Amino acid sequence: MNEIGAQPNRISKHTKIKGDIESEADFRIDGKLDGNVKTTGKVVIGKDGYIHGKVECVNADIEGSFNGELLVSDLLSLKSSAVIEGTVSVTKLAVEPGATFNASCTMKGKGGSQNSSSNSFKSSLSSSNRNNEPAKAS
Repeated sequence: MNEIGAQPNRISKHTKIKGDIESEADFRIDGKLDGNVKTTGKVVIGKDGYIHGKVECVNADIEGSFNGELLVSDLLSLKSSAVIEGTVSVTKLAVEPGATFNASCTMKGKGGSQNSSSNSFKSSLSSSNRNNEPAKAS
């Protein structure tokens, strides 16, 4: 993780936090957070990590679970173990096969405005889809 403005922050496994977090640095969550995160850096949710709330960041890598509102101004990367529920707003989205993505998603252009060629959609990409079929959006 790159440092942006300060030392990166970490919530360790077996740690539970209720409340809101604001930071200019990257954040890695391996524990549980019930609250909101706002950072000008990157948010990483580790394989055992879970966030329930609102996250606003520049980039995000998710291996664990997220439930809530996710606002990523650049790249959201979902690893195969990720489980996402709620609403998502991104500029770029990368999803590994096996990730579960049950969210309403809005993709925005580079200027932050909604891209007219993309639509909001709900999709479920689950580990049961191992035969490399394309994801179906409804």
